[in-house]
Order: sequence, then structure tokens, then C-alpha cells
Amino acid sequence: MIKAVVTDIEGTTSSLSFVKEVLFPYARANLADFVRRHAEDAPVKALLADARQEAGENLDNDALIAQLIQWVDEDKKITPLKSLQGLIWEAGYQQGDFKGHVYQDAVEKLKLWHAQGLGLYVYSSGSVYAQKLLFAHTEYGDLTALFSGYFDTHVGGKRESGSYAGIAGQLDIPAARLLFLSDIKEELDAARTTGFKTVWLNRDAPIDAQAEHPQVQSFADIRPEAF
Repeated sequence: MIKAVVTDIEGTTSSLSFVKEVLFPYARANLADFVRRHAEDAPVKALLADARQEAGENLDNDALIAQLIQWVDEDKKITPLKSLQGLIWEAGYQQGDFKGHVYQDAVEKLKLWHAQGLGLYVYSSGSVYAQKLLFAHTEYGDLTALFSGYFDTHVGGKRESGSYAGIAGQLDIPAARLLFLSDIKEELDAARTTGFKTVWLNRDAPIDAQAEHPQVQSFADIRPEAF
């Protein structure tokens, strides 16, 4: 029996276009100004130090900003960059520049599972802070109370089986009693290698009955009790 569901965000609970066409461009457009205004704030200063270490050079702020923007353009999954993006998005949410997109079918099923006592967790390449911001500022209101925990790349890459072993260990739940939801086959492969049950969200294409993971087009079609 499944005890908890671990879900991806992009393409799973939320539209990939929201992340790609709203969040990322917003962070890129505001990154330079944000770094210059907040470089001496303790949380930002620590993240910039981590970014310099990641770059392997003691870059000044202008050079570091250029490096950060290059990483954005290359879609690098670099932890201090993800954390900086989260801080920038916080300002955007608070100013009402946008709301976090979550599919209605995901909201309905997550609420049902929560009411049924299933543990709900998020695992995304975006920072935990950014994850919480998205779910706290949706058109359906603040959904953060549905989730018992969040994981990001601090636990490891999403295509690495060790990351899922780490999540199972932190939750103290056998991997076979955890269900992972994603729209990316390689992530599902890594989770299944560790023992997770898996469901492939395939929202925009016909269901492939021969796929290596069970496919659905909507959260409405996911039944943890079937595993």
C-alpha cells in the first residue's frame, strides 16, 4: 500500500509554460538589479559566495551576474542560482506580478489524498523556497498546508537513483510504499531503480500503453490504491 506521494512540479502539477514563459524570464530580467541591491544582505551574500565557488573564480559582482545569466540561458541546475531565483520570484508573487500555476485536476486530487491521510511531498529542481512560493500563491489559494515536506537538488539530481534513496531514507518510508509522479522518463527510471512506484504524467500526447511507466493525462486518473 502506498503511504506517500512524491510529485514533480513542471509538467506534472503545473504547466511547463508557466515556468518557462513566466518564472524564468522574470528572474532573468530582474537578476542583475536584485543582486546589486541585495548583495550585502546575509542570505544573498551567502548564495553569491556559493555561486563563486561553483564558478571556480572569485568574480566581482558584475562578472558574477554575467555568469549567473549565462547559467540561466544554459538552463543549468545550479543550487545557488535556483535559490536566488526563488528570492526574485518571492518579490514577484508579493507584488502580484503573477500567480503560481497549478492544474485544477492536481489541486482536486492532492486535496483528496491529503484528506485520506496520504503523505504528500514535492521534489523539484527548483529550490524548496521557490516550490513553497508557487504553492502559496495559486489561483486556488495557499496550498502549502497539503504538503508534509519538500525536496530540491540538495538531495541530489532528479535523474540520479541515489536522490530517491535519500528521500526514502529521510521520510523513513520503504521506497516500495512511495509513489513518484513526473513527466520525465529519466526521472521515473531513477525512482523506479530505487524501488519507488511511478506514474508518468503525459498531459499533451496520447497515452502509450507500452510505455515503461504507467501513463496518465491527468491527476484524476492516478489511483495510489492500485499499487
